[in-house]
Amino acid sequence: MGGPWGFGGGRVIPFGRTGMRHPLIEEVRAYWEALRADGAIPLRAQVDPRGIERALEHTMILERIAPGIARVRLAGMALADLMAMEVRGMPLSALFAPQARARLAERLEPVFDGPAALEVAVAGEPGFGRPPLSGVMLVLPLRSNAGRVDRALACMAMEGAIGRTPRRLDILGSTLSRITAGATPAGIAAVHGPAVPVPAAPGLAEPPAPPPRPAGRPALRLVRSDG
Repeated sequence: MGGPWGFGGGRVIPFGRTGMRHPLIEEVRAYWEALRADGAIPLRAQVDPRGIERALEHTMILERIAPGIARVRLAGMALADLMAMEVRGMPLSALFAPQARARLAERLEPVFDGPAALEVAVAGEPGFGRPPLSGVMLVLPLRSNAGRVDRALACMAMEGAIGRTPRRLDILGSTLSRITAGATPAGIAAVHGPAVPVPAAPGLAEPPAPPPRPAGRPALRLVRSDG
């Protein structure tokens, strides 16, 4: 848990006051934009982990459950390492220090209501046994099967060593870019060419819906809260 996060030699490169660039973040940006072949917000079902293989351990699928609150439906192992526990089913705010949660909620809500792309510069809380840790979180809106913008694809790319866990994060700055139909949000480079939806592979796949039960037979149905 105490070693540096492996990013294949990638570096977090600051630009402007709040934005950062990182190879994993750029991979997720490009993939999400490629799914917008018709200019619409991509469906959650279109997200195939094979398209973001290098960033998968740092990626989350979020679900909006209330204004300013999103739940982590799926998450890569790097996020579990950061918190020293499984983060699926937890609110995204649990990854952040208490003083940062109100600001996170304020910035998260436009992702779904705008919709908008959100980029947040973050840093691990300092302290004994906690070396410098900084990075960026990108949150991009997705539509559920019902067509509502209530899902999001997020990536957390960090630079530094985790040290003593858990490492909750503080917010250094943030940028919101409104998304309009057929337009590329500011700061997100378009990737041209058709995007072909592929059935989700293991890694970001959610549990399938249960098969229909015969009419007239009472049944109990297991409701999963972690996927």
